[in-house]
Amino acid sequence: MLKKQTVWLLTMVSLVVVLSVYYVTSPRDQASPILPDQTTDMVLGEDGEEWVLEDEVDVSADAVEDEMFDVLRMEMQDARNALRDQLETKVASNEFSSAEKNEAYTEMDELIKLESKEAMIETMIKGLGYEDALVRSEEDRVIISVKSADNSHSREAANELIQLGRKELGESKYVYVEFQPNE
Repeated sequence: MLKKQTVWLLTMVSLVVVLSVYYVTSPRDQASPILPDQTTDMVLGEDGEEWVLEDEVDVSADAVEDEMFDVLRMEMQDARNALRDQLETKVASNEFSSAEKNEAYTEMDELIKLESKEAMIETMIKGLGYEDALVRSEEDRVIISVKSADNSHSREAANELIQLGRKELGESKYVYVEFQPNE
């Protein structure tokens, strides 16, 4: 006869499986759960509860530009996390040979080093007096996006950033610099 703990564990595992299947198979493009009411300052929640809205939020182009670097960083981080998860799965799996696992582990190590170098370059660029910087490395090229308060985007400044990128990430990389004025 099964112990109470075993039955409890099996029940919980089956519940998690059922909820996971429901989540995966549920449609993604559903309408917003908040339905507008007839008045402009009230909305109805999914359960019929009324919510009072405060003033409308004005999203200006400046606010979008300010958050552009953060959005790009998050997208890049999400892609790298997915790659890291794939590599970790490969390393932990018994289906791959030790050579393939070593290759995956080496790739994970290179990814970590690349992320730290990019963060270091961003910090160095900010230390040069720029407001914000984003460094993205893709195969054989590096894109350095710089936000600056002043509009002095000279060839000398771009050359300095190119040399910094090549010094830190490798001479064989093509470094592209783009200036974004902060308005």
